[in-house]
Amino acid sequence: MDTSPHLDHASPGARAALLVLADGRFPAGGHAHSGGAEAAVKAGRVRDAADLAAFCRGRLHTTGLTSSALAAAAALGVDALALDEAADARTPSPALRATARKLGRQLMRAARATWPCDALDALAAARPRGAHQPVVLGVTARAAGLGPEDAAHCVAYETVSGPATAAVRLLSLDPFEATAVLARLAPELDQVARRAAEAARRARDEDTGALPAASAPLLDITAQAHADWPVRLFAS
Repeated sequence: MDTSPHLDHASPGARAALLVLADGRFPAGGHAHSGGAEAAVKAGRVRDAADLAAFCRGRLHTTGLTSSALAAAAALGVDALALDEAADARTPSPALRATARKLGRQLMRAARATWPCDALDALAAARPRGAHQPVVLGVTARAAGLGPEDAAHCVAYETVSGPATAAVRLLSLDPFEATAVLARLAPELDQVARRAAEAARRARDEDTGALPAASAPLLDITAQAHADWPVRLFAS
């Protein structure tokens, strides 16, 4: 029997679980990925904190919104396999699909150790090579007693925090400046999480076609090129 709670909002006492799931120290493998920042730095599109802010904002409102909605839908209990197929359809780059599944596989290992439940076991069995990371995160959030907006917040934050952390290493950017970029984006993170949760509720009542499919073609193109680099600091 699936022991995960069937909630539209976080259950009482679950907020601490949100902190654990969103913590950069949670062993989900994200530290090895730059979210496209490495390629953007090499191309000269990200050179300082202002460029980083523009990069993160663009990523947040495109792929970030799409991924957040997938996670929110999974947290609502929408069929995870259907969501995984929807994620595939919304990820045209083979390199990014491979990255999403690799991160999903790593997150699954951590999630099953932390919040074991039937839903995670079933998804792991159905997708032994890994489901898309936002889908795994949403199922994990549900297992932890979190609601759709909590799951969306986790993904939205990860969408921008990964590039910001990578930029500190890639540009020797002042960590205080990188953190300030994230802080100034906070209202937009909240907005994206709300939009994602609303779309997830429509998907629950209709189908996965109600989920957003916002994209960032340049990220897709540079991800393919980055995957062929002989030497790189980050996996993506």
